[in-house]
Amino acid sequence: MDYATLTSLKPSEFEDAAGGYRTVGDMAGQAKDDLEQRIAAGMRKTLEGEAVDAAVVQLRKLATNFHYTQVECALITTALNSLAYELRAAKDKLDAAVEDAEAQKFTVGPDGSVSYPAAGDKVDGKVPEGGTVTGSAKGKPTNQPIDPTGDANDAADALERQAANIHPNPNYGRAVAIANRIAQAVYDATQADEKWAPKLRTLKADDDLDVSRYDWTDAQSDASGVRSGAKDYLDDIKHPPKDGSPQDNAKWWKSLSDQEKADYAAMYPASLGKLDGIPADVRDEANRVELAERRADYQIRLDAIPKEPTKFRNLGPDVTAYTQEWLDWHHKYEGEKKRLEGALKGMDAIQNRFDQTGRKGLPEAYLLGFDAEGRGRAIVANGNPDTADHTAVYVPGTTSNLSKIQGDINRMTNLWHASEPLAPGQKVSTITWLGYDAPQNIVTDATRPGYANTGAPAFNQFVDGLNASNESGTDSHVTAIGHSYGSTLIGSAARQGDLNADDVIFAGSPGVQVGSAEELDVPKGHVWNEYADGDPVPELGRAFHGGDRSSRFWHDADMPIIPADADFGAHQMTTDTEGHSGYWDYDLEHEDSSQSLLNQANVVVGRHDKVQIND
Repeated sequence: MDYATLTSLKPSEFEDAAGGYRTVGDMAGQAKDDLEQRIAAGMRKTLEGEAVDAAVVQLRKLATNFHYTQVECALITTALNSLAYELRAAKDKLDAAVEDAEAQKFTVGPDGSVSYPAAGDKVDGKVPEGGTVTGSAKGKPTNQPIDPTGDANDAADALERQAANIHPNPNYGRAVAIANRIAQAVYDATQADEKWAPKLRTLKADDDLDVSRYDWTDAQSDASGVRSGAKDYLDDIKHPPKDGSPQDNAKWWKSLSDQEKADYAAMYPASLGKLDGIPADVRDEANRVELAERRADYQIRLDAIPKEPTKFRNLGPDVTAYTQEWLDWHHKYEGEKKRLEGALKGMDAIQNRFDQTGRKGLPEAYLLGFDAEGRGRAIVANGNPDTADHTAVYVPGTTSNLSKIQGDINRMTNLWHASEPLAPGQKVSTITWLGYDAPQNIVTDATRPGYANTGAPAFNQFVDGLNASNESGTDSHVTAIGHSYGSTLIGSAARQGDLNADDVIFAGSPGVQVGSAEELDVPKGHVWNEYADGDPVPELGRAFHGGDRSSRFWHDADMPIIPADADFGAHQMTTDTEGHSGYWDYDLEHEDSSQSLLNQANVVVGRHDKVQIND
């Protein structure tokens, strides 16, 4: 880029282009939402069968195309805004330098050189003549002699100052300074152009109608490239407060302009999706981007693992041994293969919940948290908690992880189906909260307090975030539901801080780290418990109480106690299910709820007088 080009440049034109891409992205996002939430969901409400399932698959593919378009347009928007930001900074430098030149009666040539008039004390009877100088920019090679052990720019600056000081025409030094400013502005604009031109060229999709897993991984790479290039532009956007409360996060988000919100969401979806207090629809969109990109990445990595070789070789009659090829494969690949397969299974379960929207009236799903690393995390809501009158947050227990989340999601869809008819004219949201690392082994892990104690603060913050982002003007009626070890986490959350729930329900609880319902930080009479026939976990909890005072079930009371004990003080709800996992039994086909589930539903919608209690 040269001086003449920069002089005529209009950064606003790039901002206008960015606005156009943002409009296209918004339209694509709306089309995606319409396909998923209105068209596909509407078909699910009124139709069933293989034809509907096939149609929903096709609609999902089309929605994916629009989603990808939305994501890429957001990246292009941020890239163009950043380019405009850098070009405007360069243009402002240029305009200020030219203005200063004109004020001092200097002339700026078409090549950016600066001509200055004669001035100064007479030498040999003559006023020192004027002249023309050409500037140089820092960061640009210079032909000035420099000390090889020093900094080139510092050396050049020193030489220029020396030359200006000894020059008989005082205009010389002023002209050089202005010329350097002009050269620097041109250099900065050239650097911006050379940086962003190749980045913008990469922000394009394949010429087809199929958004493949490679397209999604490219989108992830594109975002990284734009993020690194747009650092200065993004630094001007206020970032969320470090370790901020949900209320702090909500205040920060509201303080941003619409464009700043769009830029932050495009550049930092994984971070934004984790922030409690941010609106549910914003977190959902951010986490869906993360889900799509992670799902594609994991599938590519899984596909790259070599096929499992023959496991055994015959050594003789009835004698076999592992092959060396299989042993090598086993040590190098099997663990990673199982991890990737498990994570992908969980991601498929989340997508399956998205696809079920509309079936039997099931509302839109919101992905309020997602992380595929380690055991995985996921927070899935049925219905928008920001607009809900009643919200239930369910914490699963031992052996829960991302690969097994389908069952936990199903339990909360069942609870929604059971609760929603009980609250006519009101909105219900039921949430699966796998926001902690649950113990994975009943014998070796489930007796330890660390899992609950570590996860409890995150649970408290999440519930606080529900209240911070609720749009009803008043807090939603919140019920915390803990199954098995999940009840221990809720007890720890109440013991460690402000639980901020209105009701608590335990199902199959082995103990909750406190000795009475009154210690659970909810109004008196709002702690409920279910203990089904054939559920061994509460008795195991009682056994742990008596056998090990250091176990995570122990509390300061003199006698061991669990929520199923009368002395604990919880309402003991009737159950008609059996075993440890039947508390959420529901016949979707006939829309028939078990009494165990119906009791929970009545608590969730605040119909406490309808709950059946054991005498």
